Amino acid sequence: MAQAVRRRRKEARPAELLEAAFELFVERGFAATRIDDIAARAGVSKGTVYLYFPSKQAVFEALVRQAVLPNVERLIGETAQPGAPVLEILPRLLRAITGTMAGSSLLQFPRLIIAESPQFPELAQFWRQTVIDRMLGVVSGLIERGIAAGEIRPVDPVDAARLMIAPLLMAVIWGTTFVRQDENFDLAVFIDRHLDIYLRGLAAEKQP
Repeated sequence: MAQAVRRRRKEARPAELLEAAFELFVERGFAATRIDDIAARAGVSKGTVYLYFPSKQAVFEALVRQAVLPNVERLIGETAQPGAPVLEILPRLLRAITGTMAGSSLLQFPRLIIAESPQFPELAQFWRQTVIDRMLGVVSGLIERGIAAGEIRPVDPVDAARLMIAPLLMAVIWGTTFVRQDENFDLAVFIDRHLDIYLRGLAAEKQP
């Protein structure tokens, strides 16, 4: 029985380490957090952390793969409807991303990366390759499909994809960094207003 308990504890430990690391990254920043701090917060030895993660960078990458990537793939899968009009899929996708992030710890990732990227550019590079490029690829592909179908006017698909996602990133930074305590900032309402303007600009002109 004791062996089984130890085995279960060992299997659960990486998740506990990542939870402790994320709390510290948000509280202190990536640069100020040491492997010793992660171990202390998780209640384990420093050697235990190194057993699972060879470096602090590896801890961050594991956090993204565990906390962020499954959500990205789920959202893409939920909104991938080959026969649906693209101008219906795009707002559904962005609202789904917003709904997933709102009120969750995922909001802290962009702020953390922007704050730490001057000293640790590899964090930003990993985030871009793993998360942003994946999302931009899906959105630009949808826009290309909409152009081919005559739904969307001829635009640069990559730039149009960036223009769809960028206000969400700005809103996340605003909400986690600049918003005042007495200010009522609703992320979902902001995204709805953005989509109203964005989709009107993207839609092909109706032929008389």
